[in-house]
Amino acid sequence: MGWGTLITRRLKVFSLALFVYFDYKAVQKRVQWVSTVKKNAIWAKTHERNARRVLKLMIELEGLWVKMGQYLSTRADVLPEPYIEVLKQLQDSLPPRPLEEVCGTIEKELGKPMRQLFATFDVDPLATASIAQVHRATLEDGREVVVKVQHDGIKEIILEDLKNAKSLIEWIAWAEPQYDFNPMIDEWCKEAPKELDFNHEAENTRTVSKNLSRKTEGGSGGVSSDVDVLIPEIIQSTEKILILEYMDGIRLHDNDSLEEYGVDKKRLVEEITRAYAHQIYIDGFFNGDPHPGNFLVSKEPPHKPILLDFGLTKRISQSMKQALAKMFLSCAEGDQVALLSAFAEMGLKLRVDMPQQSMEIASIFFRQSTTATEAKENIKALNEQRERNAKALQEKMKLNKKEVKHFNPVDAFPGDAIIFMRVLNLLRGMSLSLELVHSSDMTIISHGCFSFIPAGLSASLNVRIVYLDIMRPFAESTLLGSLTRGPSTNSEWIYDSPVNSEVESKLRSLLLEMGSDKILGLQVCAYKDGKVIIDTAAGTLGKYDPRPVQPDSLFPVFSVTKGITAGMVHWLVDQGKLKYEETVADIWPKFGTNKKELIKVHHLLNHTSGLHNALGDVVKTDPMSVCDWEEMLDQIAKSTPETEPGSSQIYHYLSFGWLCGGLIEV
Repeated sequence: MGWGTLITRRLKVFSLALFVYFDYKAVQKRVQWVSTVKKNAIWAKTHERNARRVLKLMIELEGLWVKMGQYLSTRADVLPEPYIEVLKQLQDSLPPRPLEEVCGTIEKELGKPMRQLFATFDVDPLATASIAQVHRATLEDGREVVVKVQHDGIKEIILEDLKNAKSLIEWIAWAEPQYDFNPMIDEWCKEAPKELDFNHEAENTRTVSKNLSRKTEGGSGGVSSDVDVLIPEIIQSTEKILILEYMDGIRLHDNDSLEEYGVDKKRLVEEITRAYAHQIYIDGFFNGDPHPGNFLVSKEPPHKPILLDFGLTKRISQSMKQALAKMFLSCAEGDQVALLSAFAEMGLKLRVDMPQQSMEIASIFFRQSTTATEAKENIKALNEQRERNAKALQEKMKLNKKEVKHFNPVDAFPGDAIIFMRVLNLLRGMSLSLELVHSSDMTIISHGCFSFIPAGLSASLNVRIVYLDIMRPFAESTLLGSLTRGPSTNSEWIYDSPVNSEVESKLRSLLLEMGSDKILGLQVCAYKDGKVIIDTAAGTLGKYDPRPVQPDSLFPVFSVTKGITAGMVHWLVDQGKLKYEETVADIWPKFGTNKKELIKVHHLLNHTSGLHNALGDVVKTDPMSVCDWEEMLDQIAKSTPETEPGSSQIYHYLSFGWLCGGLIEV
């Protein structure tokens, strides 16, 4: 198979990679000085010729490179159109292996001549893929089957291709640091060799079939978690031979046949998505390779999806299931605390504290999807988002532009999450080719910054699917069904801690009433004469985090104290010690410099003083300066408004406390 020696394969791979890389670099410089129309035409021709070069090499090399090409051909939402059109050819059969080789492998593996094994055996294969080819046959007992036969010598080639792919990815990451896919290739190198043992695939198929056929109770909101798909029955297997039940179906890329049979493509993708949601969140065991070639559609109504090829599967632990579910649902709720908690539980460790960027990353994971054309238009927006995150990272870490390209904000990336993300990519990309749209995008955390890469099944079928709504009940079922509040919470919803006073006893009765009124969680602490009289907590940490709120549980309370500070100013007005129309400089003389003479008390309260960025540069230079009260008041007094007092209302997120605090203190 391929080109003889493994060394030659490696040379061919890297020769083409360098050739294509320098071709694009040359064109990149060339188009700087041409009009937009000519520029687009030049890029189109460049994509076309390089796509054909890549296709030619993939067909010649076969093995792993065909699988990679199949994956890329589903990325209609990311890759230029010429690549999609050219690489789509890999979804069809490759050149078949000689019949003599196929029969030789079958007889060697099963220990009998062909005439004793099959009543009929089709000479022409139904399909030829990267690892094996499939023939239709009839057993002696009359059952119609398909026989999957591994290509001779493919194991050595696949293992070598993985090494080459790993080296290539490392080189790309070095040449273009923003495109670092090492975590993905590392996980692929770990999982792909398992596809070379068809006994492994047979067992995986039986497991998934059993899991999906199991009837379950209604999920969240009464939504059933049952799925309606077909999976061929396993008849026999060896390391290199797999015999399965024959199912007559339509391929996903055969749009004419799908239309002819009246297939509801939206329902088709929804059911496939439900099947994968069940595998991931309910079973914790899922197919990691849902490219279009691994699905058929039954010709008989209601045209159920047929799931094929379970060579690449992933089993995840209960804790990982919960973490993935929490990540999914925290994005839906916009809950940054739960998202960071999910990252920690997954084993994803960030080197920088950037919760807003983290939420943007994970939200792109599951955001509303678009059609193929719209998806391509979104690439620009996604790149702009990546640049904004890179800028935020640069400011956070005080890096220059070159350093930020090479800075990896991720300390550790969990291997289990790689296959999960790959599945979501493929599911989304597939529906663009069916002219549907899937409401989920995928995100890769890239070396240097957060790189957004939209996902694959829905993109390839081009259908619009509300992905979040489909998967949500399965994710909720995982969290709400398997997590409990634990022994630290008593039966009355209150955290089990000592009662400090009679007042606290009365408070707990009130908390019970609040709990029954769907209050999620709370903490209460009160001092009297320097003594703690109330220190209690109740409820749970989040809608999808049923751990109990404890007295020492941490919550983000940034800006919460603004209400207390503003309340104190209003109280002083009520007491006649301040007036809203009073000029601040008349009360706080040191404040009356640098065009602040006209700022009044009400300007501070309604965020119209123009001092919204008064402390920005100070805090960036020395974040710990916020701990020095007098220093902050001095900086406020020296500051200059950016807008005329009363003209613009801009949230004073950082300066508000010192503006009002300085006024109160005086």
